[in-house]
Amino acid sequence: MKRTIYVFLALIATLTTVLPSKAREVISLNEGWRFFFRYENSSDDACYVTLPHTWNVNPRDESGLSEQTGNYINALYIPDTWSSKRIFLKCYGVQSSADLFVNGCFIGNHRGAATAFAFEITDRVRFGEENKILFMVSNAARPDLLPTSSDMNFYGGIYRNVELIVTEKTAVSPLYLGSTGVLVHPEKVSAEKCEGEVELHLLSNLSSCAVNLAILDREGQCVYAHHHKVKVDDKPLMIPFRVEEPALWSPEERSLYTVSVALHDNDSEQLLDSVAVRTGFRALELSASGGFRINDQRIDMKGVSLFHDNVVSGGIMTPEDMECDLEVIRDLGANAIRSAVMPHPQPFYDRCDEEGLLVWVDVPLHRTFLSDMSYIPTPRFEENGLEQLREIVAQNINHPSVVMWGIFSRLWQRGDDPLAYVRRLNQEAHTLDASRPTVAASDQDGDLNFVTDGVVWLPNMGWERGQTQDVKVWSRNMRKNWAHLASGVAYGAPGMPGHRINAGAGLVQTKWFPEERQTRFHEDYASILHGDSLFWGMWINNLFDYGSARRPYGINCEGMVSIDRRDKKDIYYLYRALWNRREPTLHLTEKRHVLRDSEPQVFHIYSSEGMPSLVVGADSVAVKEYGPCQYYTDPVPLKMETVEVKVAAGALRDSVTLRVGMLPKSK
Repeated sequence: MKRTIYVFLALIATLTTVLPSKAREVISLNEGWRFFFRYENSSDDACYVTLPHTWNVNPRDESGLSEQTGNYINALYIPDTWSSKRIFLKCYGVQSSADLFVNGCFIGNHRGAATAFAFEITDRVRFGEENKILFMVSNAARPDLLPTSSDMNFYGGIYRNVELIVTEKTAVSPLYLGSTGVLVHPEKVSAEKCEGEVELHLLSNLSSCAVNLAILDREGQCVYAHHHKVKVDDKPLMIPFRVEEPALWSPEERSLYTVSVALHDNDSEQLLDSVAVRTGFRALELSASGGFRINDQRIDMKGVSLFHDNVVSGGIMTPEDMECDLEVIRDLGANAIRSAVMPHPQPFYDRCDEEGLLVWVDVPLHRTFLSDMSYIPTPRFEENGLEQLREIVAQNINHPSVVMWGIFSRLWQRGDDPLAYVRRLNQEAHTLDASRPTVAASDQDGDLNFVTDGVVWLPNMGWERGQTQDVKVWSRNMRKNWAHLASGVAYGAPGMPGHRINAGAGLVQTKWFPEERQTRFHEDYASILHGDSLFWGMWINNLFDYGSARRPYGINCEGMVSIDRRDKKDIYYLYRALWNRREPTLHLTEKRHVLRDSEPQVFHIYSSEGMPSLVVGADSVAVKEYGPCQYYTDPVPLKMETVEVKVAAGALRDSVTLRVGMLPKSK
């Protein structure tokens, strides 16, 4: 009899998930907005825009980055038939703060550029009439809004989608930290079973209701069902679950489950609301001795830092941009992404779930320049950081690809010491989510490095100080003195394809970034650090160049690929050779620079196909191995005005034709 009831309830829960529900309506509000700047005083000349929208599509032109306040207004008809409903406005991202007004009444404020938020507007709308919606949006820097230090442009605008959510009076809450209101907490995960809890946030005008929970595998089969009559109050409802012999998520096996929640009236059995979320089950561990492990298997992270910029769409990440960036990551062979400074949009992490990519998501407690105040010890600053952390965790906790929370980046313990606050953030992250480790990116000594579960070091010898070969001494000292820490490493250096060492003679370093210097920096670092078992992860700063009004030329040019995604710099092929095991790589560096001086030239080659052969003109040239997948020659005299350079490895070929004596000799 019990089995019959269980199967019956499972069927009900499954049908609730599969069949369309009229209890909740979700309506896109991306169209019909009028935009004007606050300084214009009137909407008479407002232009019509479609969301997502930013008012800084290309701040790299002469106008620069515009930091100000913009107004978005819309007219929204609310039918009489919704008078018994609850109405919510949900926004998935505003850069950087937003104030919402409905029919002239203040609804609420949100501070944070990359997290979703929702407000209930039921009591402020007029049913059967048009209603005026106004968002006042600002991207100006504020001392109570993190980050207070960043060289990444904050473009300004409602740059992610906006929705209207219409529910019955009893519903799964859209208000809880901008999340879906359904948070899955796997607690004990193994090949035999997965046990945990589903955290459910409800809104209701009823004292109680019936909750049906179902967990479906990727084939749509119900693997767990739970029926419960619950008392509705302000506390979240915690529903235990158990899945036998789960298909575990990993970078190789991207097994995903659907967790469906349906609410019913106890008396009439009317469907009140239903919400479904997707998740995956896996066990995570980070330690000095075992490195980073998923399901007890060590994963060596080969990661890239990904900022929030595109030359065409600014901070907006369109679906097309998303797929383009993912294709570059796949081709590179990286298996991990750092969402630098702040989170990327939810659909991006959905794709990471499907692709098996590992994601580190930053909290925006970040320092960029030496003169910046990255930590301000005021209640509003600290509460904003905590609130953004809570939103980041609640909105991304269901993504199995998100495997760690980044608590801070490049802080130092000078002036106002952030140590106590960092400890508070770290503890809050563990309280909200005990399943994921915390990490930090650090380029300073101090007690800050002992707070999080892991630390990713930013050495940068050879650019900010010393020589690149100094990183060998640094890594040796790390192994000798700090092997008890769970350490990763991240590094990067600027380089612009249009800048050459010769042509930049006499120009100050802050305005001249030869790609050759970036290449040599990465060659030395990769030859020393690649494959070092001391580090559980290696992160390259950055995957793409990004807009920075605070930098020369309006660009942070540390990327492996240009901001427009057109030019792959030489270092891209270095890491492709090291990381991409599906497709071989052969690359001759500096092919963009076809004009050479008459001095003997050293040729650098990246090959994942073993020792390459090199022919310069009609002469075969000896090649030496410098590091994994790296090869170079001794200086080669160029005897003719036009010289063809050819390299081969296996079935791969690469070449360039050089014009010799076209540049003055290097000094």
